[in-house]
This record gives sequence, structure tokens and C-alpha cells, in this order.
Amino acid sequence: MADSHTTSHTTSHTTASHDAAVSAVPSGAASPGVRAGVHPGERAAAQPLKLVAIRDTPLSLDEVFRAVGDEAAGGTALFVGTVRNHDGGADVDALGYSAHPSAETELRRVAEKVAADFPVRALAAVHRVGDLEVGDLAVVVAVSCPHRAEAFEACRRLIDDLKHEVPIWKHQRFSDGTEEWVGSC
Repeated sequence: MADSHTTSHTTSHTTASHDAAVSAVPSGAASPGVRAGVHPGERAAAQPLKLVAIRDTPLSLDEVFRAVGDEAAGGTALFVGTVRNHDGGADVDALGYSAHPSAETELRRVAEKVAADFPVRALAAVHRVGDLEVGDLAVVVAVSCPHRAEAFEACRRLIDDLKHEVPIWKHQRFSDGTEEWVGSC
């Protein structure tokens, strides 16, 4: 019986303390432990596109990573596409990328759509054109968002839409002397 009295007393004391703490909060302010409103860093940046380019020079991971740096971002996702040494069961010696003159404009459109659909703090997308060797960087995209899940999802959408919608073509040269053109869209 004493245990139930003690429990009852403790509960009523805790409730009284909580009521006193809540009544001490000024009108219109958040309760203790609850923040009022949404921090601006939780929203998309006004100008999230930091780097969007089609280049005939080697790509830099450091440049892309620096471009998406943002103090409000809790997650940054980066995807790097490299030239692999095989495709479709055949050995690849080298390849070249060609782009339609509208490719950079289309890349920007894709990037703007991703930025509109997610709370993007910063976004970068760079694709290489010209002749590349096995191991070279072909594409680098990165997205920074307030949280990691959003960054992963936005980065995935960015690379997938780039591959399907931006007019860039790959010309692969195989070890057996054959070659193949692959369209991205």
C-alpha cells in the first residue's frame, strides 16, 4: 500500500512540476524541448544549382564536392560514373561521348526539376564528352539536402534522369575490333 501512495505522490509531483514549467513559458513561445517553426536550413536553397556542365576535360570529384558544400545540409550524396572495362560480355578498350548542342540546356532542365522536387541545398552535375579511357570519370553528380534520405533520393533521380533525358551518346570500342553506339535518351 505504501508503494501505491509513493507512486501516486511522485506522479502528482511530476505533473505539478511540468504544469509549472509550461505556465512559465511566455505566450506564443514553444514548449520546452519543442522548437517553434521550421529552420530555414530545412528548406530548399533559393539558388541550389551550383555547377551544371558538359566538359571535354577531365572531371574533378573535389570540384563537385566543394560545389555542393552547404552548412545547412545534413546529407550529401555523390555519384561517380566511370568507364568500365567491359559491357555486354565484351571487353571495352575505350569509348567516346558525344553530346547534342542542347545537352547542357537539357542537363540544367533535369537539375532544376530535381531541385524543385526535393529540399535541395546544393546540386552539381558534370558530364564528360570526348575520348575516354577505362577508369576515367564519365559523369559526377552530387546533391546536398537537410537529411541523408532526401540527398540519396535526389541524387538517384538526378543521375537516372540525366541518363534518360540528356542527349549524350556513348561510342564504345571493343577489344575484338567491333564498336557500338549507345544513346542515352
